[in-house]
Amino acid sequence: MTDLDGQTTAGGGAARWAPGDHILWRYRENSGHRVHICRPVTVVRDTEDLLAVWMAPGTECVRPVIADGTPLHHEPLATRYTKPRTVRTGHWFGTGVLKLARPGDPWSVWLFWDAGWKFKNWYVNLEEPRVRWAGGVDSEDHFLDISVRPDRSWRWHDEDEFEQARRVGLMDAGKAADVRAAGRAALDVIETWGAPFSDGWQHWRPDPSWVVPSLPDDWDRTPAHVSS
Repeated sequence: MTDLDGQTTAGGGAARWAPGDHILWRYRENSGHRVHICRPVTVVRDTEDLLAVWMAPGTECVRPVIADGTPLHHEPLATRYTKPRTVRTGHWFGTGVLKLARPGDPWSVWLFWDAGWKFKNWYVNLEEPRVRWAGGVDSEDHFLDISVRPDRSWRWHDEDEFEQARRVGLMDAGKAADVRAAGRAALDVIETWGAPFSDGWQHWRPDPSWVVPSLPDDWDRTPAHVSS
């Protein structure tokens, strides 16, 4: 197992993580460059075509909150993106999450299960293509999401948050159009049932020997080197 600053080197010279390595999956705030979401995860697969990671139940994570401690989803939408914020640590409750990301895609696909490993749904998180660095990957969330049920039906999520973020200036009209286009491209993959939906990941299970990664003290450090 490699620590958060270690990577293995693939034959082609590209730095790759090995299954079982611990890395950080992070998101920058939309109005600046600070990291405001950080989730320690375990690498499942890392190839030229796919990065798959597992966020285990009970993982200590960093999340944004309103400066007075109010959870974001409890803050009225009108002020959710304008009030001052800070970050807090907490633990991921419920079942774990498998995250799948293909290089260059402006989204990642998350898999959720109910208790007893009953598959619940895929979740397409629209975001900036992830930037790799020695300790993990960084991105920026684009508010708009799509859920996909086991019967392949889908629906949009958080359209109200997406429109509010646009209204308060967290993205301009051009960026909003790009995000909508990315969502339509993701829907094309869903409707043709392409990868990763067709790859059987809902049957995957974590290695029982894996331990839950810890949140490092310097979770918000600035990477020395990054790559796409």
